[in-house]
This record gives sequence, C-alpha cells and structure tokens, in this order.
Amino acid sequence: QVQLVESGGGLVQAGDSLRISCAASGRMFSRTIMGWFRQAPGKEREFGAAISWSGDSTYYADSVKGRFTISRDNAKNTVYLQMNSLKPEDTATYYCAAQNPYYTGAYYYTSDYSYWGQGTQVTVAS
Repeated sequence: QVQLVESGGGLVQAGDSLRISCAASGRMFSRTIMGWFRQAPGKEREFGAAISWSGDSTYYADSVKGRFTISRDNAKNTVYLQMNSLKPEDTATYYCAAQNPYYTGAYYYTSDYSYWGQGTQVTVAS
C-alpha cells in the first residue's frame, strides 16, 4: 500500500517557476515508477511526467518537455516536479501517482497507476 500527499502548489505568474512535491508512505516507494498527471477544469486527467524507480529514466508529455523536470529522492520517499517557464495553460490540479511495483505496462495512462494523491492546485496567471 502506498499513500501519497502532494504539496507546493499555488498561484504564480506566467514565466515563473514552481516546484511541487509528493511525499509517499510505504516500503514500495523505492521500487515503483512514479508519475505526475494534471487535470484542468472540464478536461480529462492527462499525463505529465514519469520517473523510473531508480531515477535513471524519465518520460515527459510533449506539452511539458523542456520546461518540467521530474526527480525523486528515495531516501526521503519523495518525488518532485520542477516547473519552469509556466504558462496559463499549465493551470490545473496536479496529481502524484504510483504504480504497483509488479506492474509491467506503460506509464502514460491513468490506468497504469494504482495509487493517487489528493492533488495540489497550480494556477498560472497571465
């Protein structure tokens, strides 16, 4: 079982940077792929970024590639999303997600993940 708690969201201006965090509980954290998804009002939840259990491999949606960086600290059971050059279209609730460590599927569908946090709101003003 993994419990996830996001933090660090807020209101920023276009062009600003923000780092959000996801603290995980449970021994499985260091053995599982972690992801960040986001959901804007009236839209479906969409993939943003994912990171392998070791942190050696990272994956990004085209919409955030080059601006966002996902990282993890397994000693602290925490995954981060550094967001630079933020745009108003990045406004959304950001969700942290964890896969079951025995899962061998993809990483970009919501159905690839078994555990979800409650979300943190990021609002980018123009």
